[in-house]
Amino acid sequence: MMFYKETNLKETPIGKIPKEWNVTNLKSIAKISSGNTAPQDEKYFRNGKYPFIRVQHLTELQEQKYPVNCDYINDYAVSDLKLKKFKKGSIIFPKSGESIKLEKRAILKEDSYVVNHLAVIEPFDKNTDDLFLFYYLCIVKTSNYLTKTTMPSLNLSTIGDFLIPLPPLSEQQKIAEILSTVDEAIQKTNEIIVKTERLKKGLMQELLTKGIGHKEFKDTEIGRIPREWEVVKLGDVLELCQYGLSIPLKEKGKYPIVRMDEIVNGYITPNVAKYVDLDEETFEKFKLEKGDILFNRTNAPDLVGRTGIFLLEGDYVFASYLIRLRVKHEIFDPHFLTFYLIFSEERLKQLATRAVHQANINATNLKKLKIPWLAIEEQRKIVEILSTVDKKLEVERNEKAKLERIKQGLMDLFLTGKVRVKVN
Repeated sequence: MMFYKETNLKETPIGKIPKEWNVTNLKSIAKISSGNTAPQDEKYFRNGKYPFIRVQHLTELQEQKYPVNCDYINDYAVSDLKLKKFKKGSIIFPKSGESIKLEKRAILKEDSYVVNHLAVIEPFDKNTDDLFLFYYLCIVKTSNYLTKTTMPSLNLSTIGDFLIPLPPLSEQQKIAEILSTVDEAIQKTNEIIVKTERLKKGLMQELLTKGIGHKEFKDTEIGRIPREWEVVKLGDVLELCQYGLSIPLKEKGKYPIVRMDEIVNGYITPNVAKYVDLDEETFEKFKLEKGDILFNRTNAPDLVGRTGIFLLEGDYVFASYLIRLRVKHEIFDPHFLTFYLIFSEERLKQLATRAVHQANINATNLKKLKIPWLAIEEQRKIVEILSTVDKKLEVERNEKAKLERIKQGLMDLFLTGKVRVKVN
């Protein structure tokens, strides 16, 4: 068996660890420094050839060890600004900014220049595996070490005091190898998801503007569409257009209430976090039925217009920042309308009125949105094709989520020594 539960433990400042393991601080095994002040002038980027890494180049995907994209600076930037270069393999993470960003981690894939908002960890200890150290830093919650200032931040001395458990080098390498294998599987699954999403986007562009099997087309206010199609207002195909409930929400209650957070990838998820208690008359007025479409009318500009179809079993109601759309089922397919509203995201944003950090699309303007009207049989054929791709995406997303749970469990067990790996 490759693994076994460790029983021979000792108490340390970071909890119980195997007796053979040591605990050291980060500054004893790695050099810790900050990056460079970011170049501002365009002249520093002309014909750039050296990678310059910023916080936004670090991904939130844990399996993505390396920065995604980067800027490129030139020789003039390096000499004029006296920038310091960091070696391939250095570990980087934010030392200031929003709390969620402080938990990002990455490894330099090549020698690079790094912005000063990033801490740079350069391991130098021969008994420390660089990749093991990277994985352990992934489970260190840097938010626990923040200074109490307006902008959450970490200073370098605090980072240097991070306590690190060190198994024997061969065990570190084996742990890193296992976690890297899981990361590779997650990455491959993610690549499939990205390709499938690209396929879906292309199919939506083709099917929602050209339909199936049409030879003749016409120019309209919503673009070029098949000659047989008509252009109507959204309100013309709706049986109901209704704002949600505006009442206090509870952690527990009789009825789960759907909010914007439960609209995920075009569908309403059952993972509802809030509840309400309602009398029977109010419940009947706001009860969701299968095929109802929920539209996020008020939120940050990039979130307004998020749309999903309700297909769940059970008694659900919906919250005030959502609009419920119910189509006239004899002439319009709700799945088709959901796909079309998602496809029309940019057009929808143009309907929004803007305020500080907020955008709103009211029901009156939403009902004026121009949409194509085509035979319901063709709508259903289009829905069948796009739904098949959605099912493929659901399978792959579930697989990725499962692998991420496995990885999280392995990290918790291996990096703390609760379970040991056998090394040949």
